[in-house]
Amino acid sequence: MGTDIYGGIEFRHPGVDTDYYDGEPWVTAMDLWPLYDETDYAAFGCLFGVRNYAGFQPLAPDRGLPVDLSSGMRSQLGTLVATGDLDSASWVSWAELASLDLASTSDPFTGRVTWHTKSLPSVQHRQFVSDPWPSEALAVVGVPPAGVHSATGRVEWTTGEVMCAYEPLTVGTVLGPETHWPHVFAVMKALAGRFGDDCVRLVVAFD
Repeated sequence: MGTDIYGGIEFRHPGVDTDYYDGEPWVTAMDLWPLYDETDYAAFGCLFGVRNYAGFQPLAPDRGLPVDLSSGMRSQLGTLVATGDLDSASWVSWAELASLDLASTSDPFTGRVTWHTKSLPSVQHRQFVSDPWPSEALAVVGVPPAGVHSATGRVEWTTGEVMCAYEPLTVGTVLGPETHWPHVFAVMKALAGRFGDDCVRLVVAFD
């Protein structure tokens, strides 16, 4: 059974602790799903320690839901977490995300190989690899292009009817431009420009 992510982005209202504002401290900005609609365990593990098969040191694992969660996020996540329909709840601020070292690597893997056939129906397969690559991966993808082991970005090739790709396993690749995460980060960064890096956070839970 697969694992999916749910949640959204919140910001801390600038009127908190003033006489004129009597609303809740944190306000829902938007749900996650219009921005992010992928299931990538490497990214889940890197950020929140969920399905962390890649072996990243997670940024924000198992923090639970914030005690001052906004009513919008509480209506979406709170009941489901309380009843056990969602678990592994956590949150992370834009300040923490902005300070990520994109060159950080996982342990013990060096990269990720993906492949699928040209013919339909085609199912994409993924496998984490160390150096040297395991024989079972080479049996499917063939001999990779020269220099692939030192590549800093995605490398693609074809072996017969199989279309193959390799990418180094770093924080930058699993959260990078080939994924949906830049959409999430762009919204958080824009909000942080107005409310402050520590006053914008992503709240999530998994099924």
